Amino acid sequence: MNVDPFSDILKLTNAESLVTGGFTGGGAWAIRFPAPDKIKFFAVVKGRCWVRIEGEAAPVHFETGDVGLLSAKRSFVLASDLDVAPVDAMSLFSRTDRTTPVTVGEGDDFAHIGGHVLLDPASGRLLADVLPPWIHVPAASPQATAFRWLLDHLVAERRADLPGTQLVTAQLAQLLFIQILRAHLKTSGPMPAGWLRALGDPRLAPALRLMHGEPARAWHLDELAKACAMSRTTFALHFRTVAGVAPLTYLTEWRMRLAERALREGAAPVATIGQSLGYSSESAFSTAFKRVTGASPKAYRDAVRIPA
Repeated sequence: MNVDPFSDILKLTNAESLVTGGFTGGGAWAIRFPAPDKIKFFAVVKGRCWVRIEGEAAPVHFETGDVGLLSAKRSFVLASDLDVAPVDAMSLFSRTDRTTPVTVGEGDDFAHIGGHVLLDPASGRLLADVLPPWIHVPAASPQATAFRWLLDHLVAERRADLPGTQLVTAQLAQLLFIQILRAHLKTSGPMPAGWLRALGDPRLAPALRLMHGEPARAWHLDELAKACAMSRTTFALHFRTVAGVAPLTYLTEWRMRLAERALREGAAPVATIGQSLGYSSESAFSTAFKRVTGASPKAYRDAVRIPA
């Protein structure tokens, strides 16, 4: 079955990555950035620097090719020397028009590129709530092999200003974001129980593919356990430990995420949406939806619809 639960969830959250800027630097310099209101990513494409993040015990040293992802609303400092008093990023970048490269310090032995990830206001919490506050992927890690190619092409596209650059840059940034998440799944220590940890567990992959491939099917625990080559008891325990919920609870919650999207974006009757997700009656679907979301399908649709 050609099903990719990870892609399903990224598509549901409408995750969209954009490169928004960068700067070059040399000598002694430091910049303080305000706490972002979106998921922020940045990379060192030349040289090295220190990264000090609010709330983290120690600064992190970034080398060429290192990539960081900040999902928490925390201010941070990028610096060649942590003893240098940082300048405010907003005042620095607001003084420069869009066609003039931003330079700090003296020289050009450092280059940075950064951007952010946009998420759907409603479904985006599904991703935002499971990301750690801070991810650092060193260029030396095996998982960062693809980063060098992506970063080189991002820089080249921004310099060339060829037809289609905006679209190409957005696609490259999207690939960079996905590679960061993949690297995190492979290299992070123990993650909190949740769907992100479950997606990184190869033992659970067959069951997740089945549930995402046919969410309307009345899956039984025995079928899912058999697909994962585990006993029913072992499978149920391992799934709950990794995902934080029982397998069939995960299935119900995924159905409700799909239902929320259908209610937001389409005009199909509630009963039709329920039937498409495996519920034999509108009342059964409405009961399940309210249990998971706290609102009836009609109340949810009325709340999220923007008046014409």
